[in-house]
Amino acid sequence: MLPRGRPRALGAATLLLLLLLVVVGFFLFGRDPEYGLRAAATFDGDPYGSRNRSASGLHPLLPPKCELLHVAIVCAGYNASREVITLVKSVLFYRKNPLHLHLVTDAVARNILETLFRTWMVPAVVIRFYDAEELKPLISWIPNTHYSGLYGLMKLVLPSILPLSLARVIVLDTDVTFSSDIAELWALFAHFSDKQVVGLVENQSDWYLGNLWKNHRPWPALGRGFNTGVILLWLDRLRQTGWEQMWTLTAKRELLTLTATSLADQDVFNAVIKAHPELVHPLPCVWNVQLSDHTLAERCYLEAADLKVIHWNSPKKLRVKNKHAEFFRNLHLTFLGYDGKLLRRELFGCPNQLPPGAEQLQQALAQLDEEEPCFEFRQQQLTVHRVHITFLPHQPPPPRPHDVTLVAQLSMDRLQMLEALCRHWSGPMSLALYLTDAEAQQFLHFVETSPVLSARKDVAYHIVYRDGPLYPVNQLRNVALAQALTPYVFLSDIDFLPAYSLYDYLRASIEQMELGSRRKAALVVPAFETLHYRFSFPNSKAELLTLLDAGSLHIFRYHEWPQGHAPTDYAHWREAQAPYHVQWAADYEPYVVVPRDCPRYDPRFVGFGWNKVAHIIELDAQEYELLVLPEAFSIHLPHAPSLDISRFRSSPTYRDCLQALKEEFHQDLSRHYGAAALKYLTALQQSQSRA
Repeated sequence: MLPRGRPRALGAATLLLLLLLVVVGFFLFGRDPEYGLRAAATFDGDPYGSRNRSASGLHPLLPPKCELLHVAIVCAGYNASREVITLVKSVLFYRKNPLHLHLVTDAVARNILETLFRTWMVPAVVIRFYDAEELKPLISWIPNTHYSGLYGLMKLVLPSILPLSLARVIVLDTDVTFSSDIAELWALFAHFSDKQVVGLVENQSDWYLGNLWKNHRPWPALGRGFNTGVILLWLDRLRQTGWEQMWTLTAKRELLTLTATSLADQDVFNAVIKAHPELVHPLPCVWNVQLSDHTLAERCYLEAADLKVIHWNSPKKLRVKNKHAEFFRNLHLTFLGYDGKLLRRELFGCPNQLPPGAEQLQQALAQLDEEEPCFEFRQQQLTVHRVHITFLPHQPPPPRPHDVTLVAQLSMDRLQMLEALCRHWSGPMSLALYLTDAEAQQFLHFVETSPVLSARKDVAYHIVYRDGPLYPVNQLRNVALAQALTPYVFLSDIDFLPAYSLYDYLRASIEQMELGSRRKAALVVPAFETLHYRFSFPNSKAELLTLLDAGSLHIFRYHEWPQGHAPTDYAHWREAQAPYHVQWAADYEPYVVVPRDCPRYDPRFVGFGWNKVAHIIELDAQEYELLVLPEAFSIHLPHAPSLDISRFRSSPTYRDCLQALKEEFHQDLSRHYGAAALKYLTALQQSQSRA
């Protein structure tokens, strides 16, 4: 048995050692004693940074709970706009602090990301955009052979363009994925010495060592150099050191003997650090695990207790060659398919974090009665869906005064219609797709592997992410309609195939009828249907009439909903040689060509029923003339009924709710148009009495 005094002696020695660590920590890190202890426990002399946690389990001191963390990202183009969303998802999943995202974007990315973040409505996230076009003259003098082009050099000028009041910022490439709280990365600023201004992870390849091939001459670097996929920038210190002049002079000096940068900003950063090594603070390797084909990242991640940031720094991205690639790919795919609406979570205890409109939306949702039979409809009408416009690369058509965009919407079960639609319609299209995050990735693969779809760059696909039990058909139509870029739009449905010549015929008709100079008009495209899955599509009106007479074709929904298309007057259409005028009638819902600035669809109509009818009423109320085109036609193809149609047919409650929406629509119509709207209410009452 040990003497009783022995434990007290050990305790005193331990206490003395702890006090010594506190003093050393204070002088080394310039922080409170607790931080010195935690920092010592975290790094414990590991030069490669692989042991980012000691046996004691202590962490670096994290920033205060509600401290705003700043993150800067350069993002340009359609593909980078998709990549950055996966990055942001991973950051939001782990974060516990408010974020301010500083996004340097081109016009394409800004248009996409402004819409996405506005509709995402994530609490405690502030977005600020910076125009990449204004930055190009600052770096365009630097030749760059890297695939990122000029945008890959823009991180060099961040200290010049970010607000002077901003002292520190984390800078990220779009191709990184977080697997930890970004606040842990922010905490590493506290490890900087007074002279250190930039934090970087060592480059995990032999690139800067040279001799990878004959005549390989990399830019100068300190040892292996550093990778700039993850950067900590101490902005006010950078400005005090004269960063702009420093990197500019360094780049000009090196370009006297090197023709261009090979790795964009990374080459310039490393050249500056080579000349001024005191500026860099090396970060633990786990904060930038680099997965290009030929790296030494394995030295890091096989020893690390846990990984922090995965960096797909290869042009091949997820297809990189790495024997552990499947592990990292699955980590990335987790966020790629993760439901973004689940990240709309508040940070408890942090004030002023709701995005614009969120508080009013919460109040409106709180007022709904969950026991009310039409609660689903009311809730769906208030739902704000995340919208990712131009999800795939898109080349808008050149401006032409009579051009027409086909506008439609679809869900995953109608994807098979796209290839046939592209064969029938040679003009531009704007399509809204109602998908989950995981389905969006399946759709992306579907397009990339389809020779027909991948060849069409004039088709704009807009993802509206699924949220709620009912199909928001009119919200989808409005998204697609708002993104159409031509003067006219053909408002169609995805299960219709237009006549092969319809695109050219519509443009010619618009020009001949001089619609641009006459009063408002809606051109009616007669709709037909076939019940045959194998069907020989007619090449002309004459062939269509032959099929109609043979019973292979029918007027669309003639047996189920004759009033929907009867006013088109198909008997007249058979003989017509010129456009003819028709009158609006109750329940009329033709497919029409209208100017792009036509009234939007009423978003209250969700699920099945009356969604197009309400829109045609609005057109008539605004005095659009209905003109039927004599050579135009579109044919509906058979398919399994949607879930909403099945519910409409089987549920009296569903039909009662639709009736309530109709009545509310007419009340709003009367308030807006006054006595002129009385005919619509009268027609509705007469239609109901006949039914």
